[in-house]
Amino acid sequence: MTLDFDAATLAAQVRSGTITAVAVAQESLRRIKASDSLLAVTRCLDGRALQEATAVDAKIARGQDPGPLAGVPYAVKDLFDVAGLPTTAGAARLEFADPATHDAEAIARLHAAGAVLVATLNMDEFAYGFVTDNARWGITRNPHDHACFAGGSSGGSAAAVAGGLVSFALGSDTNGSIRIPASLCGVYGIKPTHGALPMTGVYPFVDTFDDIGFFTRTAADLALIDAVVRDHAAPPTSATHAALLGGWFAQNLTPEMQSALATLTNALAPLPLVEVAGVAQARSAAFLITAYEGGILHAPALRDDALSYDPATRDRLIAGAALPPALHAEALAVRDQFALQFQKLFDRFDVLIAPVVMGPAPRIDHPVVLIDGEEKPARANLGLMTQPISFLGLPVVTVPLAVPGMPLGVQLIGPKGSDATLMAYAAELERNGVTRRTVTEAFQ
Repeated sequence: MTLDFDAATLAAQVRSGTITAVAVAQESLRRIKASDSLLAVTRCLDGRALQEATAVDAKIARGQDPGPLAGVPYAVKDLFDVAGLPTTAGAARLEFADPATHDAEAIARLHAAGAVLVATLNMDEFAYGFVTDNARWGITRNPHDHACFAGGSSGGSAAAVAGGLVSFALGSDTNGSIRIPASLCGVYGIKPTHGALPMTGVYPFVDTFDDIGFFTRTAADLALIDAVVRDHAAPPTSATHAALLGGWFAQNLTPEMQSALATLTNALAPLPLVEVAGVAQARSAAFLITAYEGGILHAPALRDDALSYDPATRDRLIAGAALPPALHAEALAVRDQFALQFQKLFDRFDVLIAPVVMGPAPRIDHPVVLIDGEEKPARANLGLMTQPISFLGLPVVTVPLAVPGMPLGVQLIGPKGSDATLMAYAAELERNGVTRRTVTEAFQ
């Protein structure tokens, strides 16, 4: 079926009676079942999806308002509670855990708005990774080239949107887990101001950094979904002054990313280049906080049954649990100092722009990135340019650049509370042809 899966367009069609919510749900489920090679989906929720879609159609038949997301199909990273299902957080050890008794708060809000949940999605185990290489459910493939990674840890979410399986997908971002797959898969993604969106019913990882967010096909859909999940539409202010982050954020870039940034700079001219000091130290501190808080969270389970963890996850968590609390406190102090530089930049600029990753998605058969001329594991190092930003709790919107070849994205970074302004700026870039979605037609 040829059907535009943009959320705003689809909701309008369902509300007007052009198509039924049940027909949309069936089409989404069909696409999911045709996408086995993608390894994006962990569980297909046929029964729930059709039940929710039927309820939307019934409301329309009775002349009731079905909600702003009427009949829009979506899926969630498998660390959101879904009533009646175990919340696995990507871990085989939780595959048969007790089922959740309630939906996560974000899912409840989407349900009330008429959205239809169709699937749960693959992720790195316990969200500890940047490539969605999962020991139980496999490696999620990039819809644009199945030989390449989709990114992580929310790789299943990005791939499901980029592959045209759903209109949007929920994910989470600790150190780049929404921004990285959004960039590698060519879709829009948002990591909100830390603590701005509801975390109730979401499996934790690192409280200092954890945030939920989502992936969409258009900039307009970002604002639409955000208003529902946030439970109100935040009024944007105009972003008139932007700058490009240099220094750390201009190093280790592939030729493709260098060319894309040159094109972006020309399109947005004048675009000043600014630098911040101490980024390497900030990234190291973010690594330490992640390891420490993640390790402490999992320490009881590791003591009880360490062998049930994926070794790639287990060893890092054990190392983190062994860190002294004083180092964690020192890392938090580094954050406070690093934040002062960004506060000064935001006195001059509304938006700071930086690459999300060094370049296009790495190949699965050669899972490395080049850092200072040396090959480093992609699973741990794709967050080179996202971790220092997560570190500060700032809102970030990832936008896909209008470039040929494999997708490339940039981060739009703003001061805390400027989420709506960043989404409006993303929409402006889209209108001006600077950004564009790169959704594949393979499963449509």
